[in-house]
Amino acid sequence: MNLAFKTILVATDFSDASKLALEYARVLADRFDAGLRVLHVVQTPMPMGSEMYVPEVMTVAERAVQEAQEQLASTLAQLDGDNVIGQVLTGLAPRKIVEYAADHDADLIVMGTHGRGALEHLLMGSVAERVVRTAPCPVFTVRDTEALRWAPAKAEATMLAAS
Repeated sequence: MNLAFKTILVATDFSDASKLALEYARVLADRFDAGLRVLHVVQTPMPMGSEMYVPEVMTVAERAVQEAQEQLASTLAQLDGDNVIGQVLTGLAPRKIVEYAADHDADLIVMGTHGRGALEHLLMGSVAERVVRTAPCPVFTVRDTEALRWAPAKAEATMLAAS
């Protein structure tokens, strides 16, 4: 089996976990001489109740897209290489990530995951989990850096308790 990546897609929400995922993807792209595509999906706002008018929703959405494009431009400016492309889309994040991966022949999706608690996961779901279940290619998930910071202390405490 020849594992070679030509196109690596990084789905980002600009969180610490996403920044770490981008670093993993950058290293993999360098190692495999692959193209790197960085995607951010702005969730489509839904009006809540009758107090919000549709033009207000569009203004909020347009502002969110503009802010995301600025953040993405800043992120891309920190990356080296000519083979890096960024894009901002709107819609449901899991669906847009999977569609983008399929449309651009991604060989790998790299994305951060926040490691939410059980209740928060039940209420909000997990974008990463939905992408893993429906992606047309392998998905490499990277845990939140805060969770990683505490992992060695937890592992050490577990080992001390076992001895």
